[in-house]
Amino acid sequence: MSNLIIAKFGGTSVADFDAMCRCADIILANDAIRVIVVSASSGVTNLLVEITKTTNVTERYDAYAGIEAITLAVLNRLSQPEQVAAAIELLLAELKALIENGGAVYSSAHKDLIQSFGERLSSALFSQVLSERGTKAQCFDIRRIMRTDSRFGRAEPQVKQIAELAEIHLKPMIAEQRIVTQGFIGQDDFEQTTTLGRGGSDYSAALLAEALQADTVQIWTDVVGIFTTDPRLTDQARCIAEISFDEAAEMATFGAKVLHPATLIPAMRRNIGVFVGSSREPEAGGTWIAREVQQRPPYRAIALRKSQTLITVKSPDMLHAAGFLARVFDILSRHQISVDLVTTSEISVALTLDEGGMTSAFSHAVEPALLELRGFCEVVVEQGLSLVAVIGNHLHSSKGITGELFQTLERINMRLICHGASKHNLCFLVQDADAPAVVKQLHSNLFSA
Repeated sequence: MSNLIIAKFGGTSVADFDAMCRCADIILANDAIRVIVVSASSGVTNLLVEITKTTNVTERYDAYAGIEAITLAVLNRLSQPEQVAAAIELLLAELKALIENGGAVYSSAHKDLIQSFGERLSSALFSQVLSERGTKAQCFDIRRIMRTDSRFGRAEPQVKQIAELAEIHLKPMIAEQRIVTQGFIGQDDFEQTTTLGRGGSDYSAALLAEALQADTVQIWTDVVGIFTTDPRLTDQARCIAEISFDEAAEMATFGAKVLHPATLIPAMRRNIGVFVGSSREPEAGGTWIAREVQQRPPYRAIALRKSQTLITVKSPDMLHAAGFLARVFDILSRHQISVDLVTTSEISVALTLDEGGMTSAFSHAVEPALLELRGFCEVVVEQGLSLVAVIGNHLHSSKGITGELFQTLERINMRLICHGASKHNLCFLVQDADAPAVVKQLHSNLFSA
């Protein structure tokens, strides 16, 4: 259909019955919104993760009780709860059975299955909220079309299969009714439930927009668009009216929490416009992300990403030697370690790893790689660092930008600077303790002049 919009609502947007009603208002005001992607209600995913992490049966049941309470609080506010009660009871019973029969430790496949219940519950409830508002709505199991590989916890979508399955199973339905479905989850070729990683609901919505050839993806969250920096760091942060795909991708990659980093990939492939707004304040506007924008200022935003690790690898063997870097990166690749920033000198290479969100898994993944590296070179590891990224346009070629930046930061100890590799960002590392003040000062100098 023409002018098709895919709307995604995050966890805070579907946190409770009143929040769901606000989302329903947004949907009912625009008939072009035919597919609605929802996250788990706020707090539910954390409780599901708690179930999969703890080996204490009592703690698992306590987490389940929290999920049940959030779910039933919405169910009991419905005008016709009996329409969806059986489906909700079945889902809760299935989750409870997984707790009862889970054993001491869950497999990766079972963890993904358990974590899928948040979206499955919220989508069932929200479809009934919409139905009670007088619009024809159906809850659709996204696993029927969201085909992925079997890398549980961070499954990779199979774009061609998704498009083929959406054409068969989903596209014929959207003209006659609104479809409410789940973000974050998918299914592999063996019919096992998978997840796309934390924050993957945005990505799910963009993948559906690509598969259905939609015109727009709307991302409804708890903030009024994308800001020039985190508003918690400075009260001078302001909403950006429009931003290019390239700039938004840099922001998402380097720490802006509003969008999942992968969200823009499908949108860029098909040139689908992306809108980010607040479900609490839809009238306040938001941010449009597009391939072409009217203005491309030198500075667009400042992103901050904490919990960075700097690894410096040093060896005299690097001097005038071929193959040293290839050896280093081969080790990192074999241990599936993703590197963000890299700088090199004659005898050393410094690189950054993002420890955020990886918790104890980080050290388990990195230590074997460090052991291999120490077999032929000196390795220094520094933690407690933050990555600050200045996002904009033509930063690699505009005169005076580095001077302006360094003048602002003359009293700050920067551990690494990466400039010139991208025309859209200039990145550097500072101590975690210095990061908030650095961002605040930079923002004042670059955006308040």
